[in-house]
Amino acid sequence: MGRRWAARLSLAAGVAALLVLVVFGGLVSLVLMGVGWAGLALSAAGVWWMLTHTGRIRVLAVLLLVAVPLAVLALYAAAGLLWVVLVSLGLWALAVFAGRAALVEDAPPAMPEHPARRPERPFLIMNPRSGGGKVTKFRLAERARALGAEVVVLDPDRPQDVAQLAREAVRRGADLLGVAGGDGTQALVAGVAVAHDLPFVVISAGTRNHFALDLGLDRKNPARCLEALTDGVELRVDLGYLRAGGPEEPEEPAEPGTEAVFVNSASFGVYAEVVQSPAYRDDKVRTILEMLPDLLAQESGARLSVRGDGPVLDAPQAVLVSNNPYQRGDSAGLGRRERLDTGELGVLGVHVGSAAEAAELLLRGGQQGRGLTETTAREVVVDADAPVIPVGVDGEALTLPTPVRCRLAPGALRVRVPRHRPGVRLGAPPMDWRRVRRLALTMGRAAAGRGPA
Repeated sequence: MGRRWAARLSLAAGVAALLVLVVFGGLVSLVLMGVGWAGLALSAAGVWWMLTHTGRIRVLAVLLLVAVPLAVLALYAAAGLLWVVLVSLGLWALAVFAGRAALVEDAPPAMPEHPARRPERPFLIMNPRSGGGKVTKFRLAERARALGAEVVVLDPDRPQDVAQLAREAVRRGADLLGVAGGDGTQALVAGVAVAHDLPFVVISAGTRNHFALDLGLDRKNPARCLEALTDGVELRVDLGYLRAGGPEEPEEPAEPGTEAVFVNSASFGVYAEVVQSPAYRDDKVRTILEMLPDLLAQESGARLSVRGDGPVLDAPQAVLVSNNPYQRGDSAGLGRRERLDTGELGVLGVHVGSAAEAAELLLRGGQQGRGLTETTAREVVVDADAPVIPVGVDGEALTLPTPVRCRLAPGALRVRVPRHRPGVRLGAPPMDWRRVRRLALTMGRAAAGRGPA
């Protein structure tokens, strides 16, 4: 019943948005509506010119970004229709919000939970710098030791091989490995846990905690993740691997340590090129603005080619290969995965070659089409016209020989999580007016006893 009324509200608000324009503004309001869409397109073009040019053209693009919205608002005000446009936009936003809410299906089945006995010799690695000092703020080391865990707090001034620390702990008899730190550190130790078939604990002490988010862990209070040591269950999730160069089908499995591990994603192209720059850490914005023009025009950087289960992606500017596909329609961007056990990689490729394509991508709301390709695959091969390419692996910058092969190990990682945790909060799906209309009308007829249309 809730979805039916949400769909009806969406249709009613959408119709009301148009009626407000027509009734109070007449034909003039429709013209101004077209001006608004044109303003959006010009703004998108301005962003593209700002990112792909330097000097005077970049300055003009910035002026365009400021001037276009102000000019559109001035035209609305001069016609005495600013309030009409604002009310119409509010109704339209309500229509989209209600429509997306109506399209939310029943919650997808949660990843199966398996019983887990309490570990006898847990070993945890903690990075005191991660997340702005969450290890110290939440007294994670002291609390973990009180629960019987051996804890190594990394020295910020002395780089340490966390994978080697984990392997040494296994040799001493550790029966569980865990990390309080960023996703890159999580991935390194997770690879060791898989190699020794040990459970792995994620403590959400990083900055973004994408992996913890998709496991349904508490990101506000990482201390709650320690409950996995005393009252935990196991999830069997997929783990991503990258192998550089070599034959397409190796005769024998790769030796442990010869593949890079990722729990979230591996990125190629523009982003990976930028983060490789030594200047990036000192001045991120300036480095991005200086490097993007040549990278987007493909005058610098490698020309990529991506092969998976579907069509070949030729010369994408950016590619994201993820451990299970990310949700579409998430207002926060690529931020959530519904499941981590589908056995499929998510593949997102971006190629925008002109201001017109940038404008089209914006007006389409980031939907798949020209400039954006989204698919899934069991294995992905990223090749290039260069012997080595930069790769961003869970936020860490690597340089790997081409081709780079990405694969999943289905259900390989035994993640120990607290029995009671917040869970995964899923976003609404992209707006689809046809589905909303069909949902409202079909469910209405069924409720009236006439059956589906």
